[in-house]
Amino acid sequence: MDVKKILGHCDHTLLKQTATWDDIRQIIDDGIKYQTASVCIPPSYVRQAAEYAKGRVKICTVIGFPNGYNTTAVKAFETGDAIDGGADEIDMVINIGWVKDKKWDDIEHEISTLKEICGDHILKVIVETCMLTDEEKAKMCELVTFAGADYIKTSTGFGGGGATFEDIKLFSENIGEGVRMKASGGIASLEDAEKFMELGADRLGTSRIVKIVKEQ
Repeated sequence: MDVKKILGHCDHTLLKQTATWDDIRQIIDDGIKYQTASVCIPPSYVRQAAEYAKGRVKICTVIGFPNGYNTTAVKAFETGDAIDGGADEIDMVINIGWVKDKKWDDIEHEISTLKEICGDHILKVIVETCMLTDEEKAKMCELVTFAGADYIKTSTGFGGGGATFEDIKLFSENIGEGVRMKASGGIASLEDAEKFMELGADRLGTSRIVKIVKEQ
């Protein structure tokens, strides 16, 4: 697969707690140079990043990150604030405890609430697959579909496990029409990236692919 095609599906990501503006600016510069799908950065840098990028690369940020147990009201505020600051895409984390409690209506309501705030902006739903059973993953595919989100996403990268080929295959068998998939966490090589895309992943959350290309 053409490397440029892979890069065009990457959300070039930097979400370390120690990230500084110089680090964020480098991520943006790389995203522009290598024409990545977006750059995914901490919410506190969204406005500055949007002003710096000037539309040359899409700005993605995270909501309820990384644990997901904020109230829906807090996530809604975060989402509105990010959109107002210039974010093009939102990656939200679900409440894992609600999954374990089978609070399906609450989860669907939260996702649909955030999607309403996003409007035409893309909403990706992080379900943290390493913490879920296959049955719970399948149920989340159903809820993400019903709630009208744009993507289901595997992982935060902070939960102790990342994307697996098996999870993307499971997603592909359970999502509804119009829902796309994002593999995130632990994508370490161009071969991994290509395999995830062959399985149907439309986005890849990673910082390593750009680094690999820069070192070639």
